[in-house]
Amino acid sequence: MTTFTETPHAGAFIVSESNGTRSRATATLESGQDLLAGTVLGIVTASGKYTQFDQDGADGSETAAGILVYPTDATSADTACAAIVRDAEVHGDQLTWPADIEAGEKTTAIAQLASLGIIVR
Repeated sequence: MTTFTETPHAGAFIVSESNGTRSRATATLESGQDLLAGTVLGIVTASGKYTQFDQDGADGSETAAGILVYPTDATSADTACAAIVRDAEVHGDQLTWPADIEAGEKTTAIAQLASLGIIVR
């Protein structure tokens, strides 16, 4: 029998967001990544491009700056993406974090999201 694995659905982590597109931004996901919807993002300071949040980074990616709305494959090139970047409530258990994140680091990242108005429930 074949086993199927269901990945997170686009935007399924969103509890509520502001009217229109106020909570969302079109951004550029840095190449070399294939990310799931709900992945917590950081911004590389030098390029201004979004990348997967990395609590151990030293290039800007160590600061949580948004959450990827749709699964996005930027494996071979920088790719446009949509991100929740302000004024929203999200399901914390539906977010994708780095595998090696510790509880204190996650608490810090959640506080960084809260400073943007993104409340993790």
